Amino acid sequence: MKLFISFILGLLLITSCVPAKKYNELLEREKQCSEELKKHKTNALNFEAEAKDLRTQHEQLTAQVVDLKIDTTRLGLDYRTLLAKYDKLAEINESLETTYGNLRLKSGKESADLNSELETKKIELQKKEDDLLELERQLLEKQTLLVEREQRVNELEKIIHDQERATQLLKEKVAKALIGFADKGLTVEERNGKIYVSMEAKLLFASGSTQVGAEGKNVLIDLSKVLETETELEIIVEGHTDTDKMAGSKHPKNNWELSVLRATSVIEIMLENSTINPAQLMAAGRSEFIPVDINDKSKNRRIEIIISPNLNELYELISQ
Repeated sequence: MKLFISFILGLLLITSCVPAKKYNELLEREKQCSEELKKHKTNALNFEAEAKDLRTQHEQLTAQVVDLKIDTTRLGLDYRTLLAKYDKLAEINESLETTYGNLRLKSGKESADLNSELETKKIELQKKEDDLLELERQLLEKQTLLVEREQRVNELEKIIHDQERATQLLKEKVAKALIGFADKGLTVEERNGKIYVSMEAKLLFASGSTQVGAEGKNVLIDLSKVLETETELEIIVEGHTDTDKMAGSKHPKNNWELSVLRATSVIEIMLENSTINPAQLMAAGRSEFIPVDINDKSKNRRIEIIISPNLNELYELISQ
């Protein structure tokens, strides 16, 4: 018992001697992480809003294509109907001209009546010709618009399909690289077009610690090697804790600090062991407020690495 008390006193003496400089560095890191979290949260919200707008535009364009196809079919039918009427009127006109030639020698009244009827038919025929030309113009305009809309819809569908396919392939690639840790508290899922790599805290950290253990480091190195070639991704590292409060006044002094510091520790290892561009990474601390299982606190103590695809090509197409 005395030996245990001596050990505890010695440990307290060592931890109480943490230099003020280290404390300040932790505070500065927490401040920077908070600022980065705020910035990337804003970006994430903007990306989600823009993605929602994209899907809305896709639905609207698809509806427009359907309407244009209906209009084109209707105009085509009107065009063929009017063309048939025009041919009939031309036939009647030719017959009238023949009749007029045969009756030129008849009485003046009959000749005048026939001439008046012929003039009326010519006016009607001219109107039908004008209507036919206008229908042809409208049909050509609708067909051109239909081609443009279908091309735009096809471009959007192709980009969306390519993004979904690329995300699925990356998920399979990540899952394959980390398959050796699947039974040690690691999962890889795809949700809402993003890949979530979730690792229980026991795989990475000792209780209350922000230092990644050897096995956890191996996981992060394997994951980093997969992601370092994906230069167009945004990678968010989120720290999550349970509801147990931190004991003592030294850092980390609460679950917010613990979640942030664990996220930054993960990022440091990923950067040290890969060529990932630091601009692609963001550290975030979510503390205890997004649990995955209210009945199992151990599952809530975790690191989630959220991998988002680059939607710049879609946004550029929308802006056009």
